[in-house]
Amino acid sequence: MLVFAASDKGGTGRSVTSANLAYQRALDGDHVAYLDFDFGSPTAPVVFDVAGAARGTRERGLHSYLEGETAEPARIDVWRQSAHPLLHSRPDGSGRLVLFPGDIGGGEIAVCEEGLERCADLLLRLDAEFDLTFVDLTAGRSYAVDMVLAATSRLRMRNTAFRWLIFHRWTRQHVIAASGYAYAEHGVVRAGAERGHDEGALRRALRFVRTAVPDPESALWSQTSAAQAAWMQACDEALRRLAAEHRIGDDAVLGVVPLEPTLQWSEQLITEEDVLLGQTANKETLEALEEIARRLTDDSYWGRR
Repeated sequence: MLVFAASDKGGTGRSVTSANLAYQRALDGDHVAYLDFDFGSPTAPVVFDVAGAARGTRERGLHSYLEGETAEPARIDVWRQSAHPLLHSRPDGSGRLVLFPGDIGGGEIAVCEEGLERCADLLLRLDAEFDLTFVDLTAGRSYAVDMVLAATSRLRMRNTAFRWLIFHRWTRQHVIAASGYAYAEHGVVRAGAERGHDEGALRRALRFVRTAVPDPESALWSQTSAAQAAWMQACDEALRRLAAEHRIGDDAVLGVVPLEPTLQWSEQLITEEDVLLGQTANKETLEALEEIARRLTDDSYWGRR
């Protein structure tokens, strides 16, 4: 299955959340590939703590592959090459976790027809090799988004299962932007239909993930004044109404990641050790990531909409 991670705006937590979902699925035994199609601002190598690849690879990156300069893109075995103390060796029972980085200094690219064919080839091959392939896309209606919409509309990809996750923060501006990204005139659904996708099928393959969501009832806000607590509660209720009006209400949401102080300071994986031993991350955050990872392939969360 292909999982496209998208967002209208930067700073939504799209990349760090997607990397955490990939990590959780690999821990559960799935073989997982992670394609860094965030060409303008790669983040995944930092989250996976891959030394020497923070800004991409020096040769055979995804840019080089899509532009026909190499037959095979570079692969990074995260379990072997991560500097993270818990990722440096593959845990018992886990599946493969492989990162496909872009080229250092690559930036955004607009590929030709041959590039689209190479993109489709890569997605098909990885879908056959891995249980899940995450594709982290540049924020906004980028060349990367147009490329994967065009590539996945190819006849030879019609039987390939794919899902779209659209990430947004829990603010008025982000809710409106996420809805537009999905449903507006130039949004994913209509743009996909123009390229040959079945519009209904594309809608059903799309869900939203809310990130950095404050819980007014959590202990984190226990020291706020009564007036502040009431204001936060009112804002939360207003945002829920706004989301429903823009067709991204609770029934369209795959999961919610609570506001996590650790992720505000460090783009990283959230592990059991962070929660239980170091106690630097909240249990609720890890549980939310585990639940979203599970729901990715749970058909009961992907019914008709």
